[in-house]
Amino acid sequence: MTADERTTGGKVSQDAAMPEVEIPDSVRRHRISGVFSSQAVVRVGTGTTSRKVIQKAYWFAEEAEPDEDGRVMVMVRPLNKNNVPSGQAEAVAKADFLERYNPELEYYQKEVYPRMKELDTTLKRAEAQREQGALYSAQFEYEAALNVDEENVRANFGLGLTYMERGDASKAGDIFKRVVSLEAAFAPEHKHLFNEFGINLRKSKLLDQAVEYYERALQLTDSDENLHYNIARAYFERGDRDQCLAHLHRALELNPRFEEARKFLAYVEKEGGGRVLDM
Repeated sequence: MTADERTTGGKVSQDAAMPEVEIPDSVRRHRISGVFSSQAVVRVGTGTTSRKVIQKAYWFAEEAEPDEDGRVMVMVRPLNKNNVPSGQAEAVAKADFLERYNPELEYYQKEVYPRMKELDTTLKRAEAQREQGALYSAQFEYEAALNVDEENVRANFGLGLTYMERGDASKAGDIFKRVVSLEAAFAPEHKHLFNEFGINLRKSKLLDQAVEYYERALQLTDSDENLHYNIARAYFERGDRDQCLAHLHRALELNPRFEEARKFLAYVEKEGGGRVLDM
């Protein structure tokens, strides 16, 4: 079980004659992080062979920061058959979590942590190979990672980018279909990969996919001016001037100081959707 401490910056006076001292992080509260199990009673079989059995499931849990109202949630993701966290996380209120889930320290140390570490090492090798231009080696490493966790966001983005850099639009399109189905792909922690993937879809002339990709992202958040700017670029190159203008106006509504969007808007209004900008 790992623990991640959170600093609140509070102070305490240990003695009336002593000055106030900062409370060390380790003395503040520990945040929940690690592997936990849950149990459920289910009925198997039918008729006279029917019986109740207890099923045990394993989860990777991480406590989130309190929200604006001070509520604390624990993000819970199931472990897959390879004992790595996979799939969409579910938010569980901390009080409910403490009641329903049990810590599994030994299982985490022996089964889960080694697999998570191995997966991370594989992904780092893949990313290093792609940065060096060794695209076939990168493909091999990304595919090895996906064999462990087929929903891994870094592996899916990385493999898609590798195919695009190789000019293999067909295979990149297949990966795109998987990525747009993963809500976690559009989470803030993946913003760098997310942006790179979308831009490369457009530059690879996968314009329909680029539009669908950004529309999917906008379903999750409509208040990101960069998303509206990027989808405007894709619509422009696809020849859809009206949609391009609509999203540029929305980007500037969200951020009136967005200079790139303002310049692009002026260009589109002046040119009428003629020549494609190299931006």
